[in-house]
Amino acid sequence: MGDHFAIQVFNELVDDTMSLETSIHWHGVLQKETTWADGASWVSQCPIRQREAFQYRFNIGSQTGTYWYHSHYLTQYCDGLRGPLVIYDPEDPLRHLYDVDDESTVVTLSDWFHTPSPQLAKIFGPVFEDSTLINGLGRYAGGPSSPLTVIQVQQGLRYRLRLIAMSCSSKFNFTIDGHRMKIIEADGIEIDPVKVDSIPILVGQRYSVVVAANQPVGNYWIRALSDKPGGTFEGGQNMAILRYKGAPEQDPTSTPGPYLLSFDEGKLHPLIDPHAPGIPEIGKADVNIQFAVGTNPSNPTGFMTFNNVSFINPDVPVLLQILSGARHASELLPSGSIYELPLNKVIELSFPNPTAAPGGPHPIHLHGHAFSVVRVAGCSVPNFVNPVRRDVVSIGTDPADNVTIRFKTDNPGPWFLHCHIEWHLNFGLAVVMAEATSKIPQENIPVEWSQLCQ
Repeated sequence: MGDHFAIQVFNELVDDTMSLETSIHWHGVLQKETTWADGASWVSQCPIRQREAFQYRFNIGSQTGTYWYHSHYLTQYCDGLRGPLVIYDPEDPLRHLYDVDDESTVVTLSDWFHTPSPQLAKIFGPVFEDSTLINGLGRYAGGPSSPLTVIQVQQGLRYRLRLIAMSCSSKFNFTIDGHRMKIIEADGIEIDPVKVDSIPILVGQRYSVVVAANQPVGNYWIRALSDKPGGTFEGGQNMAILRYKGAPEQDPTSTPGPYLLSFDEGKLHPLIDPHAPGIPEIGKADVNIQFAVGTNPSNPTGFMTFNNVSFINPDVPVLLQILSGARHASELLPSGSIYELPLNKVIELSFPNPTAAPGGPHPIHLHGHAFSVVRVAGCSVPNFVNPVRRDVVSIGTDPADNVTIRFKTDNPGPWFLHCHIEWHLNFGLAVVMAEATSKIPQENIPVEWSQLCQ
């Protein structure tokens, strides 16, 4: 067994321009036998009210790697309620590849808005950030030359940078002038090392990269260009600084590129147990479901859809409905958004024609599981031998894309499956996978969990 976590969350929110209730999701943590602690409002719990507290308790089992936590109440984490969660592995099989891996090498990428998210959540259409933050610091157009994040390195050492995309909606392209990166982890799963010059990282995704400090002592730009139209590095926007020990404390003058080693998600292969579950053929899993993304402009509260249905938050959390006696999808709310899955079966989910819903690429996240991406965006050929395994995947930007994932139902509970662009989730781009509902452990659910709904 792994470490036990007991995390007390106190709701001391008072600014009524933002949400005053909350819940915290531990992104990527599987929550084996603790689905009640997953933190998704209206799926696994009622929100924590003002001036109240709730303790999340869970065991991480054998999980190690790079994760994060964030509010899972409406669009609240866009206002800043988010942070990194790193589970270090004392027996990391790739430890020989790097020298330094500590708090100083955690790199968070986020977007920042000057308008509170409840106002932005009412906008039908694109919502763009005012600035990109790297470890909480950044600059914006027309703003001051405020301090930027500095990552200190010593020439000759190798650094494991843990990249975490904690953005609300932005996708980033991450590069470091003059330095290549070696990817060794994706979403908490060790992978066979792959060298790249740049990494596209979508909302919710994480990568560990090894960067060798093998250049002349100096300052080098770290760049995280968002997909916001007109994105620029002017005035230090979308940037941080890689500073060698002994270099002057000044902005870099380095230039980007060259970019010769491109990123290809299909070349990321798990280091351990790489095979995808089930019969190695598309459509041959025990349960096969296609999720068509789309829009319903006539429904202002459910503008975005999976299979023509928008997820509307139920009055009673899905988990509480199940524990109160509802077992089957037809009995559970919201109607049309619950998919019942049997225990110990191989599940295959496909996402054809991702451009049918605007604002892509859509990063799809599944709670409670890491899944094998047997068909990645931009490729029509499946891979069942050693597909990347992760918990957030891009479903692509080409109408011909048909990203396909597989996982085994070995973790009973109601698990949220949703687009991690918060504006899209807010408008209904989500479903719940009701997995083996009769097998959900109840003996360890604290009474305080039930009291959240009273």
